Amino acid sequence: MRAARLIKMVLLLQSRPSMTGAELARELEVSERTVTRDALALSEAGIPVYADRGRTGGYRLIGGYRTRLTGLGRHEAEALFLSGLPGALRDMGLEDAASAARLKVSAALLPSLSDAPESAAGRFHLDAPGWYQEPETPALLPVIAEAVRDDHRIRVVYRRRDADVVRELEPYGLVLKAGVWYLCARSGGAPRVYRIDRFSSVEAGEERFERDESFSLPAFWADRAAQFARSILRAEVVVRVTEDGAGRLPYVTDRAAAQEALAAADPPDARGRVTVTLPVESLDVAYSQLLALGPDLEVLGPRELRARFARAAAGLRDLYL
Repeated sequence: MRAARLIKMVLLLQSRPSMTGAELARELEVSERTVTRDALALSEAGIPVYADRGRTGGYRLIGGYRTRLTGLGRHEAEALFLSGLPGALRDMGLEDAASAARLKVSAALLPSLSDAPESAAGRFHLDAPGWYQEPETPALLPVIAEAVRDDHRIRVVYRRRDADVVRELEPYGLVLKAGVWYLCARSGGAPRVYRIDRFSSVEAGEERFERDESFSLPAFWADRAAQFARSILRAEVVVRVTEDGAGRLPYVTDRAAAQEALAAADPPDARGRVTVTLPVESLDVAYSQLLALGPDLEVLGPRELRARFARAAAGLRDLYL
């Protein structure tokens, strides 16, 4: 414990010109008397810690004592401090480890790059959850994250529809998508995706599993996300859109599906309108999405959806005329 604290003290002093005893005590979570003893121990070990006496005094390193990452440029140094999500790291129980890593990097940077952490944090911020929802951290996430880091098998109880299912899983990776945590894991076959908030129980065993070194979490997630997006488009509608409507169509429906449908459409008619066969999640979803295009879109089929748009148009006419 003390050895780790002494190392942290050196790194803190490397990252700043000087620190008071009170500042060091607060960072190290010890008393100022302990800081004094630690500084003396470091000095006796040959590390040039110098104590300035008086009300404005403090501790500093002399003689240019530091380890430098001389190969890093400014943009590279700033990128290091954007590589993690503070909220996500906290949720996985890695906040202290991330803080220690950032401190070590800060202490090793050249003096000319010492403002990289503040520069990056002041210019970029990632807010992962979607709008209009309060993100909830699954209580079991830290246990799962530790199993993912250590390649330990886990036994889970997973809520699926109206039944609980027990699974032995090999946890390969975690994904945070729009404020929701997912686990990519293998259970005797190809990897699958599980929502962590549907786990009611997780037990991590001592047994480790052999990872498939060819597995790529980003590639796997991109493939599954594309499959999911395609799988929910279970219905089709036929619409006629103006040039302006065609430009807006990918922004009100599934973008990839709209772009593919527009690319496959016949050339525009004499009035510049294009007839498109569009995959949609359902007729109800299509109604709420396509209504946003107003007079730039005409529904040709199915008949029940066209009738619904006709009723909406009649209601708008009665309201405004």
